[in-house]
Amino acid sequence: MLISFGLQEEVQIVKMNGDGIPAVNMYCGNQTIFVCEKAVSDEQMSEASNLSDGDADDANDSAHVLQTEMGPQPLSVMKARQFLSWYTLSQNASMSAEDTNLPLYPLWVRCDMSDPAGTTWFGAETVCVGTKVTGVKLYSITSKGSTADKQSLTTLEELKQEHKKRHHPSSVGIKGSARFSLFGSTVVENTTIESQSSVTVDFKWSHVESILETPPLSSTATLNIKIASGDMRSPMFEMYRELEFLQTLADGLRTGETEWMEPLESTSPVNLTKAYLEELQNTAKTLQDQAARTPEVGWKTPIFNSFLERGDLDFVEQLWVRMRKSVTSYQDIGDCLKLVIDALRYGDIKPWIHRDSSSSLSKLILQSYHQQIEHVSLTGFTPVNMLLEMGLDKMRKDYINYLIGEELTTLNHLCFYLSTEVDLQEQVIRLRKLHHLLEIIVTCSTFLGLPYDRLFLLTQLCLQHYRTSPYDEEHEFKLQIKPALISHFYQKEHPILWGVEVSSGHGPREVRTSLHLSDRPLVDHVIFETDYPNETVNGDSEDPAFFSTMAYCSLVNFA
Repeated sequence: MLISFGLQEEVQIVKMNGDGIPAVNMYCGNQTIFVCEKAVSDEQMSEASNLSDGDADDANDSAHVLQTEMGPQPLSVMKARQFLSWYTLSQNASMSAEDTNLPLYPLWVRCDMSDPAGTTWFGAETVCVGTKVTGVKLYSITSKGSTADKQSLTTLEELKQEHKKRHHPSSVGIKGSARFSLFGSTVVENTTIESQSSVTVDFKWSHVESILETPPLSSTATLNIKIASGDMRSPMFEMYRELEFLQTLADGLRTGETEWMEPLESTSPVNLTKAYLEELQNTAKTLQDQAARTPEVGWKTPIFNSFLERGDLDFVEQLWVRMRKSVTSYQDIGDCLKLVIDALRYGDIKPWIHRDSSSSLSKLILQSYHQQIEHVSLTGFTPVNMLLEMGLDKMRKDYINYLIGEELTTLNHLCFYLSTEVDLQEQVIRLRKLHHLLEIIVTCSTFLGLPYDRLFLLTQLCLQHYRTSPYDEEHEFKLQIKPALISHFYQKEHPILWGVEVSSGHGPREVRTSLHLSDRPLVDHVIFETDYPNETVNGDSEDPAFFSTMAYCSLVNFA
């Protein structure tokens, strides 16, 4: 929601969730807030766009302008104080002729650090008893650029004295928090390799004794897991490539246009299919009783090498493996399937398939056992449909094989993801969800070594989430964990965020003073005069540099 003011045209107020702003999130969590900021005019946006289209030298000279113009814009500290005053007056019933003041959402105002304290945010929220507003809490957040000099950081004693000076409490509570990166971007020979995946861990504990202390094993710890499919470091990468081919087929059916992937095989798909059929015929001659047996075991051709390798690939699955690595046109698909159907019709092969196979080609194979194959017109999108069904069947069994084999779930809990009662497009979507689930589980198992009970719980969380939520690789799954399970990952590392909070009072009258140190600024609307520090992901031996963010709170009671 955007609100414009007639007399304050350069100011805008945006309604949003507080968890999207790191500095503000410390106080308001994910509740709805109003954010007051300077509005960017169309002329400024146009100028910034023109600057970005200039040559490299101009772009470098204008980097400061670009970052300022295109990002959120702060107000002057003086103007920010005005808005806080208006907010406070509007909530004070004694200043209004009518007692109709309803509590507003908290207001947070971006500031430009123009005061000696370096204020980056002002905030205000109502204090209520029942439905009556009895006062407001006023917040101020100050920020400093990064420094590796630990001696210059605020000490724990200084933080406690600052809180006591403001609030004169009889006793105070002290809580610590920290965040470490366990998996994500890496640094190789001073070069950062960015990753869309990340696993961080948040610690919370009491009885803080020093700034930047390592979280004790008695802390509560929560993993924040966000995994993007397609990471080449993942054991699931080959399965991801297979899924991408399947998605290509589905997109082609949906849009009528297909962008074929580069083939992984140099041999043509037709020749691969002919060779496979000949291999089956030769095997049948060697094993005369093969055609009469009800199949119980599969062909053990070592052509499928991945993390989820199965030894029981049936005929249709092995055909899929060959075709997905080689086809680059609709013609390829039609020609391969014609070879197979003809071989079935003339009795050249008697392949076995899994009993629960549901693809169209599997049904034709079942018919061939009784020499009654119905006619199939391999025109239009029919061949693509058939190949897509083959891939869905095969990949579902791959995922079932892992999840059931590792005892992470049961077939009953997978029914939603395995259903063939929905259309093919929806089946592909559900398969992608199942793949994403496995990416998450395998990452936590392979790279973090999480024990079975945590992997089991994480599996249930993912399955439950994706039954009702759309596919989203940006979603962050949270998992409670004992610090001892990952102590070897973080105890010698530098935190990416570390905080301490001094508090007094209770309930709505609680007031807090806090310090947060971070490897990236928690404020995005001002530019600090310091360079970004080295990445802390790999725990470099150099002392890390930290940005410092202080937050203060005051309680104002209405008469």
